[in-house]
Amino acid sequence: MLKSSRILQLTGFISVIAASAIALNAQTTQDSRVEALAKLTKTIAIVEKHYVDDINFTQIVDKTISGLLTNLDAHSGYLDEKAFKDMLIQTKGEFGGLGITVGIKDGALTVIAPIDDTPAYKAGVKSGDVILRINGESTINTTIDEAVNKMRGKPNTPVEITIVRQGEKKPFDLKIVRDIITVESVQAKMIEDENILYLRVTNFDQHVTKKAREFIKKYPKAKGIILDLRNNPGGLLNQAVGLTNLFVESGVIVSQKGRDKNEDEIHSAQKGNFITNAPLAVLINGGSASASEIVSGALQDLKRAVVIGENSFGKGSVQVIMPVDQKEALRLTVARYYLPSGRTIQAVGVTPDIVVYPGKVPNDESGFNIKEADLKQHLESELNKIEPKNKKTDKDDKNTITQKQIYDDIQLKTAIDSIKVLNIK
Repeated sequence: MLKSSRILQLTGFISVIAASAIALNAQTTQDSRVEALAKLTKTIAIVEKHYVDDINFTQIVDKTISGLLTNLDAHSGYLDEKAFKDMLIQTKGEFGGLGITVGIKDGALTVIAPIDDTPAYKAGVKSGDVILRINGESTINTTIDEAVNKMRGKPNTPVEITIVRQGEKKPFDLKIVRDIITVESVQAKMIEDENILYLRVTNFDQHVTKKAREFIKKYPKAKGIILDLRNNPGGLLNQAVGLTNLFVESGVIVSQKGRDKNEDEIHSAQKGNFITNAPLAVLINGGSASASEIVSGALQDLKRAVVIGENSFGKGSVQVIMPVDQKEALRLTVARYYLPSGRTIQAVGVTPDIVVYPGKVPNDESGFNIKEADLKQHLESELNKIEPKNKKTDKDDKNTITQKQIYDDIQLKTAIDSIKVLNIK
C-alpha cells in the first residue's frame, strides 16, 4: 500500500512537471511571437521614417505582405485590387495582355505556354522560354504578379520582352502588341478519313466540362478520342475533375493534402457524369501544367488513356484565393495534389507512356516509297503543288484535321495510330 502511494505521488509529481513544462513552452512561444511582432513593427517604422522615397504606411504594409508570400514559394502571392480583378476576369475566359502563361521555374520567369492564336503565340513565343527582361527591366527576383502586371495593359500598345531560349546562342528581343485575349477553351474537330474525334483544351476555365461533354455527345460514333492538352497551363480544379469524369466511371481522380487536415480533399468520379468508354489518347508537353497534369496523370493511373508526348511542367501544388477584403486577396499554397496512384506531380510532372518529340512525320523524299494507306494523302499533296493555292476543296473545313496537318505533327500522328491499336485490341 505504501509502495502504491509512492507511485501515485511520483506520478502526480511527474504530471505537475509535465504541466509546468507545457505552460512554460506556451509562455515561451507567446513571448517569441510578441518579440517577432515587435521586430516587424520597428522595421516598418524605420522604413517609413528613413527610406529614400516617400512611401506611406499602407504601401509599406502591402509590400511587407507581398514579400512574405513571395518568399514562401513561387506560386503564393499578394493580389492587390488590380491583380485580384484580373484573376477573376481570367477564370471567366477573357482578359487583356499578350497571351502568355508564366511561372517561376528554377528561379527564372519561365513561359509555361503561349495561348493559341494570341499575340504571343503569333510572335513565336514557346513553352520553356525564359523571359529575361520586360521593356528593358530585368525579371531577376521579380514575382509572377509583378511580371504579369508589366505585360498586361491597354490593347494595341507594344511590349518588348527579352527571351532566353534553349538552343539559341544569345538572348533575343520580341516586340509584341497587346490585345484583348478571348480564350476558346475547347475546340473539336474530326480527323479526316479516320472517324476519330480531336478535342483541344487550351485552358481550364469554367466552361470546359460542359463544352467537352457537348462535343463528345455530338459525335457518338467516333472510334476514339484524342485529348490535346499540349501547352495548356491549367486553371480550375473542378473542371479538371469534371473533364476526367467524362471518361472514367469510378475511382479517385485526385486528392489534395496539406498541413491543415481541413484542406485535405478527395475528388472521385461520379457514375452519373461518365459518358464515353471510347479509346482515348492524351497529348501533353512541357507546357502542360497543373490541371492538365491532373487530367493526364489520372487517366494514366486509372489505365483509361495512352499518354503521348513530352514530360509535363510539374506544378502540383494547390493555391487558394483568400480574400483580405472585397478588393484584395492572398493566393496561398495550402496543399499538394496527389494522383490516384499516390504520386505527386510537384516539380516532377507526368511522364508519357510514349515519348514523342515535336516535329513532322519523317518520310523518304528521295524516292516514291510510300504505303498504300498513305498514297491518297501523298498524291493530294503532289496535286496541290501544280494546282492554284486558292482553289477551295472539301478539305478546307475548319472542323476537320487534314492529312497534311497530321503529317506535320508527329505527336498527333502517334496518337491516331495508338487509337487504331486500341480499337484492334
